[in-house]
Amino acid sequence: MIVEYIEATLREARYEIIKDEEPYYGEVPSLEGVWATGKTLEECRQNLTEVIDGWILIRLKKGLPIPPVGGCRIEEIKKVKLGG
Repeated sequence: MIVEYIEATLREARYEIIKDEEPYYGEVPSLEGVWATGKTLEECRQNLTEVIDGWILIRLKKGLPIPPVGGCRIEEIKKVKLGG
C-alpha cells in the first residue's frame, strides 16, 4: 500500500535544474512541502522518496489526512483493543 502510494507520487513529481551545490530539484505538487535536491537526478529521486516516506509517517502519526494520488490512497489503520 505505501510502496504503491510512493510510486504514484514519484510519477507525479516534477524535476528541474537549479543553481545550487545540488542542482537537481524535485517536488510533488499535490503534497504540500514535499521536495528534495540531489547532485544527480537519481540521487534527487532517492532523496524525494525518503521525504515522501517521512511525510506519510508524520501524517499518520498526527492523524492527518493523506490525499489520494494517482488512484492510490493510504487510510489510517484503526487501533484495535485486544483482550477482555
